[in-house]
Amino acid sequence: MAKNLLIVESPAKTKTLKKFLGRNYAVEASLGHIRDLVKKGKDFGIGENYEPRYEILAAKKDVVKKLRDAAKSAETVYLAPDPDREGEAIAWHIAEVLNKDPATVRRVTFNEITKGAVLKALENPGLIDLRKVDAQQARRILDRMMGFRLSPLLWEKIKQGLSAGRVQSVALKMVCERQGEIDAFQSDEYWLLGADLKADQPPPFAARLHKIEGKKAEVDNGADAARIVGDLQAGRFVVGKVEKKESKQRPSPPFITSRLQQEAARRFGFSVKRTMSLAQGLYEGREIGDRGSIGLITYMRTDSTRVAEEALEAVREVIAATYGAATLPEKPNRYQSKKGAQDAHEAIRPTTFDLPPDEAKDFLTGDEAKLYKLIWDRFIASQMLPAVFDVTQVDVENGIYVLRATGRIMRSPGFLAVYREAPDEDAPADQNAETAEGGLLPPLREGQALELQQITSEQKFTQPPAQFSEATLVKALEENGIGRPSTYATILSTLTDRSYVDKVESRFRPSPLGKIVNEMLQKGFHDIINEGYTAALEEQLDRIEDGEIDWRGALREFDEKFTRDLETAGEQMPNVKKDGIPLDEICPLDSAPLVMRFGRYGAFIACSNYPDCKYSRNVEDPNAEAAAPAGGEGTAEEEIPPCEKCGKPMAIRRSRFGTFYGCTGYPECKNLRKTGPAKVAAEPKLTGVACPECGKGEMLEKSSRRGKTFWSCSRFPDCKFALWKKPIPKPCPDCNAAFLLEKTTKKSGTQYVCNTEGCKYVEDVSDVEVA
Repeated sequence: MAKNLLIVESPAKTKTLKKFLGRNYAVEASLGHIRDLVKKGKDFGIGENYEPRYEILAAKKDVVKKLRDAAKSAETVYLAPDPDREGEAIAWHIAEVLNKDPATVRRVTFNEITKGAVLKALENPGLIDLRKVDAQQARRILDRMMGFRLSPLLWEKIKQGLSAGRVQSVALKMVCERQGEIDAFQSDEYWLLGADLKADQPPPFAARLHKIEGKKAEVDNGADAARIVGDLQAGRFVVGKVEKKESKQRPSPPFITSRLQQEAARRFGFSVKRTMSLAQGLYEGREIGDRGSIGLITYMRTDSTRVAEEALEAVREVIAATYGAATLPEKPNRYQSKKGAQDAHEAIRPTTFDLPPDEAKDFLTGDEAKLYKLIWDRFIASQMLPAVFDVTQVDVENGIYVLRATGRIMRSPGFLAVYREAPDEDAPADQNAETAEGGLLPPLREGQALELQQITSEQKFTQPPAQFSEATLVKALEENGIGRPSTYATILSTLTDRSYVDKVESRFRPSPLGKIVNEMLQKGFHDIINEGYTAALEEQLDRIEDGEIDWRGALREFDEKFTRDLETAGEQMPNVKKDGIPLDEICPLDSAPLVMRFGRYGAFIACSNYPDCKYSRNVEDPNAEAAAPAGGEGTAEEEIPPCEKCGKPMAIRRSRFGTFYGCTGYPECKNLRKTGPAKVAAEPKLTGVACPECGKGEMLEKSSRRGKTFWSCSRFPDCKFALWKKPIPKPCPDCNAAFLLEKTTKKSGTQYVCNTEGCKYVEDVSDVEVA
């Protein structure tokens, strides 16, 4: 019998840890949180004086029993959930259910799952950080307050089953406001003017109009552009000023969570959820040949750029051996973390430097190998010298005009020999660029005459801001101090899961439902559902963790403000569920006003005279204009033929299977007819679950011709494996299967079940609100 018990969160870690620790240690997993606030009662689990009341999650009762039994036979219990705020709270809850005094329990944390790091942590155990626990309790209660009090208001005013969250609702606001900016954008004309020039020695070069009469050149119409072109052609080009200088490009710091998510999205098109799933696997451990299972990267939820001294020493040895000592700075590069960063964890880096990506890739999936190489290259590059360039800037004069050319030649590649950061996908176009930056410029001297080869004149138009992608939304959340590294993936997936946003060509666009939910929330709760207030709450949680403020006092202050808003919001919010949203359209059947409503399958347009008139159509139906002329009169270009059975008009209806024509004489006449153009299939959704049959593809969400959802391998038709239930990237704790299935029934609600034949594992899914 093992003398020691080590409890971690994830069962995927246990295999790696058992190999390190041997027979003296039993290793068990809690599978995340084991307790949550009680759900029954008006106080939502928050008792008098904000004293929380907890209950063991129904799905974790067997897990708790297993942990208790293991603890009884162990001399020493070590609690090793993840090294963050949530992990600290999980350790505290485990100590509580095991009847261990949190003031004496042995708490261990390791930033990487390597033998040295794990043994060192066990040799130097600490105590549970109760200030972190208080911060997590405050965060959980805040979310419960908003979710359990705000969501019913949305059910009453819009439709059943909606949710609102402290962070989720602010992210939705940002998406809606960005779309509003795009819709309201008015494009402005501008012109880019320049000249292709030739000196007495090659090469030819390009210069761009920089100044007019000493002021920044801004040309906003064709007439001015034509006049300037004429002036330049008639004038004489002379070198006015030549400046030569050295320029350095410094390496980026090693990855933090948000930067890893953004870079993986730009380079590989990975969703935030996909990136975190891959990183979790690399952190927890992978089988690497004779080495067995080892963790390949440090903890992947961090906002600190700090690096351990031993890692700095090791990486400098690798750089010197691989790229030469001349590529190393005299001292290690050190990077400053952003204000408010949690410095308990290092930046994301490889755990060992004797396993380069080329040697590891044969033991990893294709996407794991891509992410590991990205983390490796970024960390190696972060400790190398800057890239050095020789920059020459030339001003060319022509009367009242000055044109500028810039040449940049790399003298030393430095870190660029290893890693180049992908360009920001939403970086604004250089609409008023002052320089034409290129490579080599010819030898030039002041006063030298130049030969004109051609004048360049290009009309441009300003572009609206781009819709948020996953990478740019994470960047915006981070810049506004909203959420934490552990929550970005959940925030984004919640927006899509709740149908508040649609993803069109990998960009977030608010759905009709998302727009009305945001509008209603801003009417009643604009003072707390905004970027500034949400960031301030995050800062308060950090101050609670630092012991600067009392967590119950912070909760009381929020509760009082939120309760005042809640009392007035019910009166201010219109009842969309009852009255619909008025539209500037007339019903084609009875000329009553049309309204937008929200049903089980999304938004639709219907007659306000329902149930006397049952006209309805899809919000974005391509035949909408023909089906419902704006004035209710006149002949549409393509009329809908009447019902073949009774002669009454046919109207566009919608169901979970799409749009169709239905007889307006329903229910007396139940005739149906297919609509014209087929709906464009939605982009398959990634699940993060590897195909269990071929091991190479990933399970994708798809829809059958009858509209039924199923999940199949991304390598179809080479691999035909498919499931009717949604696979969840969560290992089975009983048989160690790589995933579970989501099953929903009226009797049992939503459960996670194992797909392995003979395994009877069932886990109830707790109805926990999402921040």
